[in-house]
Amino acid sequence: MKKIHSMKKFLVLSVLCCLIACSSSSATKEDKPGEQPNEQPKNVYRNPVINYSLPDPSVIKGGDGYYYLYATEDIRNLPIHRSRNLVDWEYVGTAFTDRTRPDFEPNGGLWAPDINKIGDKYVLYYSMSVWGGEWNCGIGCATADKPEGPFKDHGKMFRSNEINVQNSIDPFYIEEGGKKYLFWGSFRGIYAIELSDDGLSLKEGATPQQVAGTAYEGTYIHKKDGHYYFFASIGSCCEGLNSTYTTVVGRSDNLFGPYVDKKGGSMMDNKHEVLIQKSNTFVGTGHNSEIVTDNAGNDWFFYHAVSTKNPEGRVLMLDKISWEDGWPTVEGSVASTESEKPEF
Repeated sequence: MKKIHSMKKFLVLSVLCCLIACSSSSATKEDKPGEQPNEQPKNVYRNPVINYSLPDPSVIKGGDGYYYLYATEDIRNLPIHRSRNLVDWEYVGTAFTDRTRPDFEPNGGLWAPDINKIGDKYVLYYSMSVWGGEWNCGIGCATADKPEGPFKDHGKMFRSNEINVQNSIDPFYIEEGGKKYLFWGSFRGIYAIELSDDGLSLKEGATPQQVAGTAYEGTYIHKKDGHYYFFASIGSCCEGLNSTYTTVVGRSDNLFGPYVDKKGGSMMDNKHEVLIQKSNTFVGTGHNSEIVTDNAGNDWFFYHAVSTKNPEGRVLMLDKISWEDGWPTVEGSVASTESEKPEF
């Protein structure tokens, strides 16, 4: 009897240990920078590629071979992550500290960064705003010698009430014909203006030019095969499962438009093609990054979305862009859940 009792006791303890181990291994990790809740298989990846809130992503390849990604400061002082393959990311730090962060809007958040390499400097454009502050918000810039920073803030470039463009947020930088331009705007029209030679201020005497209508924010323009593709987001970004954010696109033969849909409807009249929309798995799919090309020539981009299973924050998504008849497409026009990895 003692032997049987000992065996029963051993079996009970073994089962308890197994249950504890299984419970521990399947527990959801806390959303902490640098920790990845989803383990990525060898040849495929699963969305989200970062499972905590990193809205409005912008990405650039550094001289060290890493891709660096910047996002709206759901992590205070504007988070920076890096990856060699666009899938496996590590948290680097923040662009600013409490001491060095921009302060031209004292209670404002740092939103929708846009990272660029201009000359030998990394230039980070950012929005600074409070919710509803459409005439006080503005755009500033900062520079660094390395993509991971530290970034030196150069302060405000302009506010909405100074440039007379309501809701002046969501900057996007582009060069064309030896000149530098900034595009920006959010649901009050998308505008463009020429910048100074160093890209850190407006060119003297430059005035804003409207290039798209009032349905859009989160502008990104990509040049390919003689066309300019105007990516933007429509709908509501930040209402959790009720978010209607949708990624759209138009095309032009000129940087400043007119941008049109496939039928010739103008983006000035809020006409466009839908690129990514909600699915049963992800909603609020928008504010895409720059396009990155892998070693096989495939194009990829990031955007944020809200997971219907875990609707906390706006998680980081990655999807492949294909080109059909001169237009970008994403398979099924919805976010992927699992896809083949980029080739690096």
